[in-house]
Amino acid sequence: MNKIRILFYACIAISVQAMSQNRPSLYADGLIRSTPEAEGVHSDGITRFVQSVEKKQIRLHSFILLRHGKVVAEAWWNPYRPDARHIMYSVSKTFTSIATGFAIQEKKLSLNDKVISFFPEYQDVYNENSFVKELTIRNLLTMTAGKEPFADFRLRDIDWIKAILSDHQDAALKDKFEYNSYACYLLSAILQRATGKTVRDYLKPRLFEPLGITGVEREQSPAGIDCGGWGMSVKTSDMAKVGQLLLQKGKWKNRQLLPVSWIEESTTKQIETAPNSTENEKAQSDWAQGYGYLLWQCRNQAFRADGSFGQFIIVMPQQDAVMAITANENDMQRELQEVWDNILPAFSATKLPADKKAYQTLTHTLNRLAIPTPFKDTESNPTRPRLSNTYTIESNDQDIRNISLNMDDDSCRLIIRTNTATHTLVCGNDSWKTFLTDKNSPYYNERYRNPIGLSPYTVSGYATWQSPCHLSLFFEYLEDSSNETYDITFDGRRIILLLSSSEDPKGLPIRLVGHCCP
Repeated sequence: MNKIRILFYACIAISVQAMSQNRPSLYADGLIRSTPEAEGVHSDGITRFVQSVEKKQIRLHSFILLRHGKVVAEAWWNPYRPDARHIMYSVSKTFTSIATGFAIQEKKLSLNDKVISFFPEYQDVYNENSFVKELTIRNLLTMTAGKEPFADFRLRDIDWIKAILSDHQDAALKDKFEYNSYACYLLSAILQRATGKTVRDYLKPRLFEPLGITGVEREQSPAGIDCGGWGMSVKTSDMAKVGQLLLQKGKWKNRQLLPVSWIEESTTKQIETAPNSTENEKAQSDWAQGYGYLLWQCRNQAFRADGSFGQFIIVMPQQDAVMAITANENDMQRELQEVWDNILPAFSATKLPADKKAYQTLTHTLNRLAIPTPFKDTESNPTRPRLSNTYTIESNDQDIRNISLNMDDDSCRLIIRTNTATHTLVCGNDSWKTFLTDKNSPYYNERYRNPIGLSPYTVSGYATWQSPCHLSLFFEYLEDSSNETYDITFDGRRIILLLSSSEDPKGLPIRLVGHCCP
């Protein structure tokens, strides 16, 4: 036992000594950590970035900043966490672009291949469609494949490929930039036909395993094809690795995964995105800088992958830096501007002397981050009663038969029973508690019928007694940022339950009535 104790303290001493000398250290995700100043980044610049987004209520969930291939700062807003996946939205397109690069490298297809050559069974559909007949792989990669055929047919049980190929486009759109997520779906379908695997499975040995990326999930169409333009879910560290791979021109740990020429071509402007904008308008917008192969050009000689609600992989070659961000922010230009205003000026061309005070301030700032609590503080702070009751729910269109509430000093469990399933949701009492559930998130319940492979979901729950007879439960689905609230009013042996969701287009709660079982 004494030998074990001596060895334990010796390991601590070695770790402390290494940290005191600012030696980079390798973490479980495979990324090397260092300090900002050791890699030529001012800690106070990162602190200003965080303080600014907090002050302006820009709803970030996480970020990782790399300089010279090492993580110099990282943060998660509680309850968001490093080991939880986050939906990528259109950052998914970059994974499809990378998969295309591998397929071209393996001579399974080429940029000039005609799209229709992969779908001979649809000849009668596209035979009279001259626009579609001329489309190539390059058109799909550069968003020059015409407009999206429908506003959204993800909820429709139709043949997506047929719908795209049969859509007649205006000939004037030929070789013009039109953002089109369904072009990426078509590219994903082509990759699946050319390689015999879905995009995710094709990337596993070529990208994910070499970079140490695990647990990747994605949405599929009813036909079992990865959506390609949206629906990928990965961790923030995975985003950072992909950005670093692009920065290193396809090289990872002395192994050239993708040709340098492909990375350079992908990350260079291939098409103008705002040809009619004035120079002043272009100077103000990161969406007017041009487009590569499913990658956006940025101001400040950078490029990026981006997805709705503020998902970013920002690659800054001039600074040898990468920044990965997840968020739930509508104003993405405002979010990106914070990077240019605070992070960009923090870079130095040389290593900086250690700044203990600035680094401690940064560390303290990052360690206290959390999303706003879902309920306002109650004045009375009522005593939390213990609960262990089951309530039969009156007939409803939510298919809920009964619910059980079990509450102790630390947590509350809500068990929902439908005619086909039982779901257990967990909350902390005036705190976050994270758990897994196979209950579809509100986002997927509202928008998709076919979230293949996405369960179980990581969820954080928060419970508060608003008054002695009013209990509120809030559940944040960490993967896609959707949430739902259960407001429960106790009236003797009866409860009134108001169920609301962030994805409800009407914004009105659903009212359910329950009666306590004997």
